[in-house]
Amino acid sequence: MGAIHLVRHGQASWGSNDYDQLSELGYQQGAALGSSWEAGQFRPTSSVCGSMKRHAQTAVAVLDAIDGDLYDIDPGWNEYDHLGLANVRDADARPVDAREFQATLDARLAEWVAGTIVGPEPFAAFRSRVLDALDAATEQAGSGQSVAVFTSGGPIGLVASHLLAGDDSLFIAMNRVVINASITTVIVGRGGRRLLAFNEHTHVPTDMQSFR
Repeated sequence: MGAIHLVRHGQASWGSNDYDQLSELGYQQGAALGSSWEAGQFRPTSSVCGSMKRHAQTAVAVLDAIDGDLYDIDPGWNEYDHLGLANVRDADARPVDAREFQATLDARLAEWVAGTIVGPEPFAAFRSRVLDALDAATEQAGSGQSVAVFTSGGPIGLVASHLLAGDDSLFIAMNRVVINASITTVIVGRGGRRLLAFNEHTHVPTDMQSFR
C-alpha cells in the first residue's frame, strides 16, 4: 500500500499585491510541518509541487527540515484563481474581514461550479487537471511509497470531495476549511484510492494556525 500526502501551502501574503508569496507566518508553518516529519523520522519517497511560488516555498521549508530530495513540478496542482473569481486582485480591494471575503468567494464558487460563470479558468478545466495530477501521483504511490504533494486548498478540497462523494458536491464545503500547512492523506492500494485523513494540522501550534 502507498500513500499520497497533500500538503496545503503556508499562509500567503493576503495584504500584498503579490499574494503568491509566503508570509513570515507561512514559512514558520512550513517549518513546523518539517520539524514534525523530522521528529517522526518520516521522509517521502518522492515529492511533487504545483508551479506556484507559495507551493515551492512551502516545499523548501518542509523538505529542508528533513534533508529531503528535490521535488518535481506539476502545474495540475495549482490553485484556481480565487482572487480573480472574487474580483479582488488589487490588495486594496480585499476586505479586511475574512468572513466577508469567504461569503463573497463561496457565492462566486457556487456559480463557477454550476457553470453560470466561466471565471479565469472554467471549473471543468480545473477539475480535469487536478484529477489528472492525482492520477499521476497515484502512479508514483506504489507499494511502500509515499508521495508528498505541495498544493493549495482548492485541489485538496476537490480531491477529498471526489474520494468521499464521487463528485464535486463537497468541494466548496471542504475547500473552505483547509488549514495552512495541513496534511490530507490518501492511501493507494488494490482497492483504489481512499481518504485516510483530512486537514490534519496538530503539528501547527494553535497560535500559528490560519485559513488564509
